[in-house]
Amino acid sequence: MKFFLLLDPPTVTAQEKKVAIIRGKPRIYEPENVAKAKAELKKYLKPFVPKSPLNGPLKLTVSWLFYIGTKHKHMEYRMTKPDTDNLEKLLKDCMTELKFWEDDAQVAVEHVEKLWSKEPTGISIEITALPKFKEVAHDN
Repeated sequence: MKFFLLLDPPTVTAQEKKVAIIRGKPRIYEPENVAKAKAELKKYLKPFVPKSPLNGPLKLTVSWLFYIGTKHKHMEYRMTKPDTDNLEKLLKDCMTELKFWEDDAQVAVEHVEKLWSKEPTGISIEITALPKFKEVAHDN
């Protein structure tokens, strides 16, 4: 399964949780900007949700394409925040909630890249089913 989300990729991440003290107890909550980013991602992901959750081990390949601006070249790697692992956490959380798979722990192989792009900007996503066991080459 391969698809492209045509949007300005979010730069907020799932790591941006906040803590509030309510009646003397700490409560972790999601700031409004993170909730908005998740809602937008889910809106764009929804048309691609499989009829039933994917099962077994999966490979997830994601390219984050951010608008180039005036300082960068087309398809130059983006080496600024947010970090790829934080971007992926937000994306995989949304995909799990929408039931692309039962659990994002099924993603056994990942390839992630952040790039500057003229057009289009967005997120390219490919999900590939993997065999249960990895083939290992043996020398005789």
